[in-house]
Amino acid sequence: MERILVTIPAEDDHKALFESIMPDAAFTYAQGADVTDEMIQDATIIIGNVPPARINGSPNLKWIQLNSAGTDGFTAPGVLPEGCLLTNATGAYGLALSEHMLAMLLAMIKKLPLYWHDQSAHIWGDNGQVRSIYGSTTLVIGLGDIGGEFAKRMNALGSRVYGIRAHKAPKPDYLEGLYTMDALEELLPQADYVFSALPGTKATYKIFNAKTFGLMKKGAIFLNIGRGTAVDTDALIEACETGHLGGACVDVTDPEPLPEKHLLWGTRNVMITPHISGFYHLHETLVRIVHIAADNLAAFRDGKELKNLVDFTTGYRKFQG
Repeated sequence: MERILVTIPAEDDHKALFESIMPDAAFTYAQGADVTDEMIQDATIIIGNVPPARINGSPNLKWIQLNSAGTDGFTAPGVLPEGCLLTNATGAYGLALSEHMLAMLLAMIKKLPLYWHDQSAHIWGDNGQVRSIYGSTTLVIGLGDIGGEFAKRMNALGSRVYGIRAHKAPKPDYLEGLYTMDALEELLPQADYVFSALPGTKATYKIFNAKTFGLMKKGAIFLNIGRGTAVDTDALIEACETGHLGGACVDVTDPEPLPEKHLLWGTRNVMITPHISGFYHLHETLVRIVHIAADNLAAFRDGKELKNLVDFTTGYRKFQG
């Protein structure tokens, strides 16, 4: 009998769905501080994230379905037992995160924070010229679900969009061109808006640094929704303070949480949100996670291949066509 620990905030209809797929399994529903080490060690399947250190190579664990797209910590040697499957929640976050980052970008290029400040100070003033997405060039780095959804929205608003992904794949209609990471330095100088949805891996660590920021065109705006560790924060501060970059919109930082006195808080033309674009702030995200988990639960029951399997050597979802 499978013992299934569910740590996502499953609602009654979600629980009924899971239990209809595996009626003979024993389900435990717990979140946050209510999740005990005993629950984790006893589970054969976990739906949701638990701290990787608390898994500690649990010999009972056969599969963990993450509620995140990122896999930070879970692919490290010894965390999961040998043969344990790992799947992520790719496909759940594209809607929420792409809309969040589009809102940040539009707010920046239309100078809305300046007008909000003026409103608070009761100032009726003109803050000058603004920019448009129409006619611009956008480079999306990490063209998975999140990057793809952002690219679609930028294309719909009139930007010429280019994408970079880990593996070669057919080019979708909303892109002008699709490349792999070896084209990064060639494409950076062309973009008005550079959007990163890269995960946190050894290969992506500080990939955005003094050199790559220097390659971006003067006035370009950098957006990061992937992981803060993909960015050399000191280099980002320098690029914005000198005016080489027109600004940055970030929902993730390094370090994180960002210390109260960190220089990034006050850096010129930087907008920061505290890693809140995803999670369950948009209810549709939870619904999508539940359906990914339910589909994989049925596949696990039937001995079929699971969707969103993670490659332990890269930390990325395995390419499944």
